[in-house]
Amino acid sequence: MHYKAIVIGTGPAGLTAAIYLARANIAPLVIEGIQPGGQLTTTTEVDNFPGFPDGIMGPELMDNMRRQALRFGATIQSGRVTEVDMSKRPFTLFLEDGGQLSADSLIISTGASAKKLGIPGESENIGRGVSTCATCDGFFFRNKKIIVIGGGDTAMEEAQFLTRFASEVRVVHRRDELKASKIMQDHARGNEKIAWSLNRTPLEVAAGPMGVSGLKVLNNETGEEELLEADGIFLAIGHTPNTGFLGGQLPTDELGYLQVIPGTSQTTVPGVFACGDVQDRIYRQAITSAGSGCMAALDAERFISEQHA
Repeated sequence: MHYKAIVIGTGPAGLTAAIYLARANIAPLVIEGIQPGGQLTTTTEVDNFPGFPDGIMGPELMDNMRRQALRFGATIQSGRVTEVDMSKRPFTLFLEDGGQLSADSLIISTGASAKKLGIPGESENIGRGVSTCATCDGFFFRNKKIIVIGGGDTAMEEAQFLTRFASEVRVVHRRDELKASKIMQDHARGNEKIAWSLNRTPLEVAAGPMGVSGLKVLNNETGEEELLEADGIFLAIGHTPNTGFLGGQLPTDELGYLQVIPGTSQTTVPGVFACGDVQDRIYRQAITSAGSGCMAALDAERFISEQHA
């Protein structure tokens, strides 16, 4: 099957791109990937997406976007792209089930996956006290005890942000020294609401019927296990952009995020565009992803028009 445009990924960026392309009568194909709807499908209430003054559940928001894309003529297909040939147009996509597709233009919106520890109780309590996004979920922990796991700049930044809401923020790091820059460390250590549990290795997320109750850790100095009480646990150990299937055909920064021409969604390959968290190492918000999806669709529409002029 051949399409004028194929969107890879169905988070806020991909579905926004699909809505704009479909309204332009391009009839895009959207390939859902391994997590249809993206990371918002693992969250509970979303309070910071404009247009929903009373908030909206993450899965409901993504379902609304999906139905909106379908309404205007997008086609959504389940499956996963394992490889893309960008050496010539039309581009060829190879699917996990052995199928092949071709397209005049591609929009890559495969997102970035939050790194996890892989400890018991972690995955099953995502949305029940375990979070990977301080700006998304910090509000729900007002006057609560929070643990931030990580030792880099992101962990320091998120710990400080969370002190706006929490009664206490405890930083847990498996080494006795932080990786964060000195200025970030100084700011965090100067915050009276931040406590420190360094040289502790996380072992298990403790939880009950109401959600997270604490974090079991190994004290690397004494060899003893400890239970750190907490109402919420925020993972701040980084993200991994989902770009492996591209085989290095597009340039990335040192962290693996796709690079685009500043002010656009255009990659170094004409006709290939990137949007959402796969190219955003800084903001990583649903609304910024949706905005970049709009940009990618408009860029792709312009590219397609020029090719068929």
